[in-house]
Amino acid sequence: MHHNFRIGDKAVYPAQGVTEVTGIETRDICGNQEIFYVLRVLDSEKKIMVPVSKVGSVGLREVMSAGEANGVYNVLRDRDRPIDTQTWNRRFRKYVEKIKSGAVADVAEVLRDLSLARHEKPLSCREREMLELARRLLVKELSIAENSDEENVEGKLTDIFGADPIPA
Repeated sequence: MHHNFRIGDKAVYPAQGVTEVTGIETRDICGNQEIFYVLRVLDSEKKIMVPVSKVGSVGLREVMSAGEANGVYNVLRDRDRPIDTQTWNRRFRKYVEKIKSGAVADVAEVLRDLSLARHEKPLSCREREMLELARRLLVKELSIAENSDEENVEGKLTDIFGADPIPA
């Protein structure tokens, strides 16, 4: 779905999280005029420029709606998942692809699967980092979708997965 973002709009950039459109600029690229969205990642203050013509291919999308947020919580609560018997590095690659997809349901699945796995066995360092990234991405987007603060969303996640903190 193609969306025309305006300055001040929030958008989600895969694997980076929620951004704010801070500008729309025209640049000359190899003799061609190209229009770019200038994005500021809310968590890191990183600046990203995305050509308007590439919005779909990079996965830039609107922040989920409040209704979609309910669906995310349903994914997080779903315990009817098959046991993943793949090797650690194959699972990890699958998680990376899901995070990169930018699809909120995929990020929710990564958070759910790693949160549940953490109760079964210790997670590797990279799995803990992936869990932390998925949680950070979802908390920020859910808080914006629900017009709520991040602490409230963290509380909901604690209700779903328990109080076991993610090691820093």
